[in-house]
Amino acid sequence: QVQLVESGGGSVQAGGSLRLSCAASGSTATLNCMGWFRQGPGKEREGVVFMYSGGGITNTADSAKGRFTISRDNGKNTVYLQMNSLKPEDTAMYYCTAAPLCSFDSRLVRYWGQGTQVTVSS
Repeated sequence: QVQLVESGGGSVQAGGSLRLSCAASGSTATLNCMGWFRQGPGKEREGVVFMYSGGGITNTADSAKGRFTISRDNGKNTVYLQMNSLKPEDTAMYYCTAAPLCSFDSRLVRYWGQGTQVTVSS
């Protein structure tokens, strides 16, 4: 079993930045891919960005390219999401995820965090 705990959400004005963290515990050796999904008000859940444990390979949604960066500290079992140039449409609950494969398909996610709210005001 794996537990994922997010932190770092909050409220920010458009153009600002936030850094989310996700600490993993439990059977972390199986966490080949970690990343982030989000769900905005009235929207479907969508994949944002993912990274394999070996690093170097990331998948980033078009909406996040150039603004969001994922990084991973395997020694600390922690993944980070640096979000810059935030827009009101980035407002959502952000969920840390772990899966055997990196994919934008939420059905492949094996573990979900409880979520952390990000609110961007104009």
